[in-house]
Amino acid sequence: MNFLSGEYECKLDPKGRLVLPAKIKANLPDECGNQVVLTRGFEPCLVLYPRTEWKTIYDKVANLNEFNEEYRHFQRNFFRGNTEIELDNAGRFILPRTMVRYAEIEKEAIVVGLGNRVEIWNPDKYDEFLIKDQQNFSQLAQKFLGDQPSALKQE
Repeated sequence: MNFLSGEYECKLDPKGRLVLPAKIKANLPDECGNQVVLTRGFEPCLVLYPRTEWKTIYDKVANLNEFNEEYRHFQRNFFRGNTEIELDNAGRFILPRTMVRYAEIEKEAIVVGLGNRVEIWNPDKYDEFLIKDQQNFSQLAQKFLGDQPSALKQE
């Protein structure tokens, strides 16, 4: 499995296109080709999924019971505005205007690889969502990762 990782400062070109960083593009699964899906994030950012990753998420949401009002409400909002995108040979794609407004992206963006997906942020908004207190970050690491066995402990 390829992991999408790294944090990159990017600029939109005059046509509103963003170039996906080369290291991110190189780690897209081969079976996706240049096909990705762009969606709104739960925070004020955009999320880019390789098509294969999106298919897994899509299937989970699409298979919710349509006769349940809460599920329909979630599906409607989750699928709202999702866009299938094909990267050009240079790794560029146009950010739809509605999504640019949602994420408040202007001329610059921060692109962050998060394993199976990529987030695209307005640099100022991104900074607001980062943990500033390293002790708090350490406590979260302990909470989420602390109980997992370490390779060093097993020796």
